[in-house]
Amino acid sequence: MYNVGDKVVYGESGVCRIVEISEKNITGENELYYTMEPCYQGYMIYAPVENCKVYMRPIISKDEAINLIDDIPSIEEGAFQCHTLREQIEHYESLVKTHSLKDLFRLTTSIHHKKAEAQAAKRKLGAVDEKFMKRAEDLLFGELAMALDIPRADVSKFIEERLGKIS
Repeated sequence: MYNVGDKVVYGESGVCRIVEISEKNITGENELYYTMEPCYQGYMIYAPVENCKVYMRPIISKDEAINLIDDIPSIEEGAFQCHTLREQIEHYESLVKTHSLKDLFRLTTSIHHKKAEAQAAKRKLGAVDEKFMKRAEDLLFGELAMALDIPRADVSKFIEERLGKIS
C-alpha cells in the first residue's frame, strides 16, 4: 500500500501524487481509495486500494534515473519499419503498455530516427508517429523530471548534458 505524499506512475496518466487515502462509496460499497493528483494535469483520480486494474508503481529513484540516462547509448535502436499502419500502432502500443522507461526510450529513439529520415527526404513525420512520440515523451520526461527533481522542460537538456559528460 502506498502512503499520502507518495509519487506513483498510474497507467497512462503518468506521475501522480497520492493526496489522500480514504473510504469512499463509489461502487455501492465502502472501499478504501487513493485520491491522486496527476503532477502534469489538472484533475483528480480515485483508484481503489485493492483490486486496482490500472498499472501502478512507485516512480524511479534519482540514482535509477541517472543510471537509465547513462544507459541510453546501449538502448538506442533505429526507426521501426512495418508494412501496415495497424502493425505500427500495435508495436507502439506494446512499448507504451510495458510501462518500462527503457521501452519508452526505445520508442522515442525509434521515432526520432524516423523523423530524421523523413526530414532528409523533405517529408513530414506521420500523425501516428507524432502522437506516440508525444505520448511516450510525456510519460518518460514526466517521471524523469520527478525523479531528478527538475522541471519537465529541462529533462531533454539534462539528458544531453549527462550523455556529453560520459561520452
